[in-house]
Amino acid sequence: MKRSKKIVVSHKVVVKPRNPVARSPLLGKSGPHDKTTAAKRRGARVALARTLRDPATYE
Repeated sequence: MKRSKKIVVSHKVVVKPRNPVARSPLLGKSGPHDKTTAAKRRGARVALARTLRDPATYE
């Protein structure tokens, strides 16, 4: 397990408390089987690049 960070304040070592509100970033998704926001953004970028590469879209 990772150790807590130590902060030096006027020659005293103070241990930084852990964040009680912190949680897994995977819980930020809308569900366990849904894509992350970054994956959705990347998918949109890939789809746009695919559209721009295809010369038939300009006709």
